[in-house]
Order: sequence, then structure tokens, then C-alpha cells
Amino acid sequence: MLPDWYPALVAMHIICMVAFFASSFCLLRLFLLHRQTAAVPEPGRALLAKQHLAMGWSLLYLVAWPSLLLLIAFGAWMTWLQPGLLAQPWMQAKLGLSALLVAFHVVDQRLYRRLLQERSTWSGMALRLWAQVLVVLLFLVVFLSAFKEVQWYLGLLGLLVLALLVFSAIRAFGNKGPEPEDGQQGSGPAS
Repeated sequence: MLPDWYPALVAMHIICMVAFFASSFCLLRLFLLHRQTAAVPEPGRALLAKQHLAMGWSLLYLVAWPSLLLLIAFGAWMTWLQPGLLAQPWMQAKLGLSALLVAFHVVDQRLYRRLLQERSTWSGMALRLWAQVLVVLLFLVVFLSAFKEVQWYLGLLGLLVLALLVFSAIRAFGNKGPEPEDGQQGSGPAS
């Protein structure tokens, strides 16, 4: 039998998930703004870049990492209270998606460090595509948690439709805003 306070644990897990995704979306937007700052003439470029990196530090270390770690801790606590969940396929898939979220965030951390060192080679389009990976992860986590049991082919079909919609949105709206000239920063997604 679950304790009476179990719903509070679920609520904290959801709140941490919302905080993590919100901070991650903001962080990726700051990375894109930082990339676009390279097209701004001095002295504004240096001031904007410094501000973006300072805001990125706050998001990364004061919101994103703590909320991700608490998300994992609350999830582990709920699983400890209900160990039978680990035998269910949807929970195994959710744990796999959680591992992908951690890996995603580690890449964000690495990208932030490269931005600090002014060594990032990610283009604006690569950053937009990377942000859409987070959108897909959000959809997968929420739908998996809500439906728990889904036929694999329906999930795959939904994922393909979502990917097409995201790609179309990037193509339609992704090229808004200045891009730095090729000589100012690299254009590949590798960092």
C-alpha cells in the first residue's frame, strides 16, 4: 500500500520535469541568440555575448541541473515505493527516455563550455534542430506516461508525424534572425 503522501511525490516529480524542460528550452534559445550575436557589430556583440553566457550559467547551474537531479531522485523514490513498475514495458521505456534526457543535458553542458571558450561550431540551424530533439523527447515522455500501454506501430507513426511537423516548422520559421558570416564561427553541428 502506498503512503498517503505519495501524490505529493508525484506532483514534485512533475514540477521538476516542467522546470527541467522549461530551463532547457530557454538555455537552447540563449545558445541560438549567442550564435546570432556574432552578426552584431562591436561593442554590442561583446556585451550581448557576456549577458547570454551569464544567463546561461544561471539556467544551467541554478535551474536545469538541480531540477534534473531532483526529477531523477523523485522518480527513483516513487520506483522504490512501487518496485513492480520496473517490470512494466512502459516504465522500462520511460527509464530509457530518462537516460536520453541526461545525455541530452550533458551535450548542452558541453556546448555551454564550448561557447564560453568561443569554440562552438554549431550553426543556428543545428541549434534549432537540437532544440526540436528536446521537443520530441518531451512528447515521448508525456505520452508514454499518460498512455502507459501503446501499440509500438502507433507510437512510431505518431513520432514520424511529429518529426515531420517539427521539420516543417523549422524550414518555415527557422531562418528568422541574423546569422553570423562564415568567417566568424563554424557551421557544422559537431562540437
